[in-house]
Amino acid sequence: MPEKGLRLIKRGKKMEKKYGRKPGFDKKFNRSSERRTPPPPRQAEVSEGLVVGRNAVRELLAGGRDIEKIYIRAGEREGSINVLIGEAAARRIPIVEVDKSRLDVMCGGAAHQGIIAVAAEKNYCSVKEILVYAESLGEKPFIVLCDGVEDPHNLGAIIRSAECAGAHGVIIPKRRAVGLTSVVSKSSAGALEHMLVAKVTNLSSAMEELKEEGLWFYAADMGGEAYENTDLRGAVGLVLGSEGEGISRLVKEKCDFTVSIPMYGRVNSMNVSAAAAVLLSEVARQRKR
Repeated sequence: MPEKGLRLIKRGKKMEKKYGRKPGFDKKFNRSSERRTPPPPRQAEVSEGLVVGRNAVRELLAGGRDIEKIYIRAGEREGSINVLIGEAAARRIPIVEVDKSRLDVMCGGAAHQGIIAVAAEKNYCSVKEILVYAESLGEKPFIVLCDGVEDPHNLGAIIRSAECAGAHGVIIPKRRAVGLTSVVSKSSAGALEHMLVAKVTNLSSAMEELKEEGLWFYAADMGGEAYENTDLRGAVGLVLGSEGEGISRLVKEKCDFTVSIPMYGRVNSMNVSAAAAVLLSEVARQRKR
């Protein structure tokens, strides 16, 4: 050690002996004799609508709340998680196997124990309840069917437009489509609280049942009759397709008519939620005329 450094140390000890140690000395020079308590770990932020961990998912299942899907760690099929998987399968809740890294990202680093559930923002109703609601108002059923809409912002906007147009309910499929997540709720701007939403295993089968109740189905797709020239005053089921693939072949085969929105620009189609707003407004105009 340099001579100057030794002189400073000796001087410091001499001053400490004569006057005592100054307040803050330990903090400044990191010489505290007491062991420092480490700060508490930062609480991981869990996205709204996610239920993380085995005990939390168990309580969610026991509470009877609707669940969109359950994510489990790939290969995690031992212990208590098997019981949870069995309960979810009995309720026909989709189960998705993903890597641990995906679960870590979803829950912000919280201890997920290999399982995360996505809880619905609102419990679903049955298709029959939508029909009963329309009947209670003395109106012919007006239902919106979303065939594979995957963007929660789009579904939320569709629900909002449907509510504004006086639709009695919205039907979505269980698989390959977004459910009633927190983003859907926010995007609907409160309309979700006033809209009946049914979730069905097979959209084509649901359409067959609704046809027996007198509904006519209109596929929103290219190559159909201009919507303003279509009679939409009866019992209407408006079918909207996914963002990328549109309406699936099986569902489109169940439709009675195809309606289109004329395009006058260079882009040949609208976003599904924008197209829904146009068509729903026309249905409302004709029904209230």
